[in-house]
Amino acid sequence: MPFQELLDERIAQADSLLCVGLDPQPEWLPAAVRQAEDPILAFNRAIVEATAPWACAFKPNIAFYEALGPAGLETLRRTIALIHERSAALVIVDAKRADIGNTSEAYARAIFDLLGGDAVTLNPYLGRDALEPFLKRPERGCFILCRTSNPGAGEFQDLPVGGRPLYQVVAERVRQWDEHGNCGLVVGATCPEELAQVRRLCPQMPLLVPGVGAQQGDLAQAVRAGVDARGGRLLINAARAILYASTGADFAEAAARAAQELRAAINQVIRSHCKL
Repeated sequence: MPFQELLDERIAQADSLLCVGLDPQPEWLPAAVRQAEDPILAFNRAIVEATAPWACAFKPNIAFYEALGPAGLETLRRTIALIHERSAALVIVDAKRADIGNTSEAYARAIFDLLGGDAVTLNPYLGRDALEPFLKRPERGCFILCRTSNPGAGEFQDLPVGGRPLYQVVAERVRQWDEHGNCGLVVGATCPEELAQVRRLCPQMPLLVPGVGAQQGDLAQAVRAGVDARGGRLLINAARAILYASTGADFAEAAARAAQELRAAINQVIRSHCKL
């Protein structure tokens, strides 16, 4: 089944557009898990079990695991395995990969076959041939950077190309690449006007939207701008607001409440503002 259909199925099952970012930082871990053999795995397990009922996907950022060396990558592999064992949620490995062909082949094998990711974030700067090892797998999602949420995003992404900003050209080009129904775009919640424009250019493509919460993106604006005509094909990612809702012994319960509340807020916007 193409990834976009898998995503639609999971969104419907969970009645959720929430994607929980799994970006653990050792210095922020609650005391309750610090004595575990693998504190980050223990933390991730508790967060996944607590928030899975409210989420359609999880997004671990590979940098937080790579920074811990080989043991960190093993923790990531085990985290992805436990997500698949204990939920129906999809796993998006936030890696932002792209390189020449044989290197990208190795990246794709590492992320999809070794780590077990269902999807990955990718960088379009090298062009289609660099992404082909990912694109050719219909059952695996490819979320390609388009208009990001960081302060300096516009330095390149807003440059005019043929009278339009570059991010719009990227969106249209990825729409052309989407031959297998497995492409998506990354567009930050901090730029709702650009998000709405990307949705107009790519009316059926999944959009992964970081920047809600800690980066001050407006949730209602992001949902209204990003959902497709059926109120789906959108993933609202939240990490710190959920992971660190509490740093006490109740951290998992607090994460569950934060995830449930965010899912409810997203669904309320859809009911109130989307013509379904």
